Order: sequence, then C-alpha cells, then structure tokens
Amino acid sequence: MERADAARNRRAILRAAEELLASHDLAEVSMDRVAAAAGVGKGTVFHRFGNREGLMRALVESRVEELSEAVAAGPPPLGPGAPPSERLAAFFDALVELATRNVKVMAAFEQASPDRLSSPIYVSWHAHVSGLIASAAPSLDADLVAHLLLGSLHSDLMLRFLRTGETVRLREGLRSMVATLLR
Repeated sequence: MERADAARNRRAILRAAEELLASHDLAEVSMDRVAAAAGVGKGTVFHRFGNREGLMRALVESRVEELSEAVAAGPPPLGPGAPPSERLAAFFDALVELATRNVKVMAAFEQASPDRLSSPIYVSWHAHVSGLIASAAPSLDADLVAHLLLGSLHSDLMLRFLRTGETVRLREGLRSMVATLLR
C-alpha cells in the first residue's frame, strides 16, 4: 500500500512531466525540470522512477491501464466474447484512439525507450495480438505477424498521421490489414 504523500508526489510528478511534454521537446524535459515543476526534490523523482525512461514508461502505463482492463474483462468486441478478428480490429481501434489522445506522451516514451520490445506494455500487447491471430488464422506465424502489426504503430509515419489528424485513415488502414490477414 502506497503512503498518501508518496501517491500525491507520484501524481504531481506525472502531471508535471505531462505538462512539460505538452510544451517542450523530450530533450528539454529533464528530471530536474520535472522535479521543479512538481514541487519535489530531484532525488524523489529519481527514487520513484529511476530515470527518464522509467518516468516516460510510468506516464504511458497510466494511459494504457484502462485499455488493459477493457481487453481483459471489458465487453466485446474489445473484451472477451467476440470472434478473434473482431477483437483484433477493436484492439487496434483502441490503440489508435489512445495514441491520438496521448500523442506527445507516446512519442516521448518511444524516444526514451531504446528497447521497447521488452517493455511490459509491448510484451502484453504482443501476447494479446499474437493469441488472437493464432486463434483466427492458425496457418500464420502469429508471433511474427503480431510484431509486424504492432511495429507499424511505432513509426514516424504513424506520428505524422496522428499529428495531421488522419486518425480515421490510420484506423481504417489497420482494420483493412487485419481483415486481409485473417481471411
């Protein structure tokens, strides 16, 4: 159980980091700057998050928590109970929506995380996507196809689509890829 002051500091640090990212490039968002904006000592930020990558990961994790809960136990088609192809399309729709609402945070996490393939978020998403692909199309290499689909979301092109407001096009393109793969 987290102490009340520690929870308050965590929320303040995450809020400060998000506010700084809204108006600055990641390179300008130092741990010192985050600590000052949050009204805590630099040691508190380092103790809590370890480094800037840890801080960016915590920001992203706070955003994906709701999506993870919906995937695990929410209503279909995102949650259990829908055919795998519908769940997969709903998952990618939800990812595009998440990225659209949090484009700066997601981009900062990408820049700060040299090995995102081993991050708990990616590992979880990959397991979900590859499981759905294996159920829907057993002849496919589900592990590889999941990496390819998720990898398409980690690109400068994706960021361009999000920043230029082409989320509908992006969502429809992903849905088309999923439908074609699972035929």
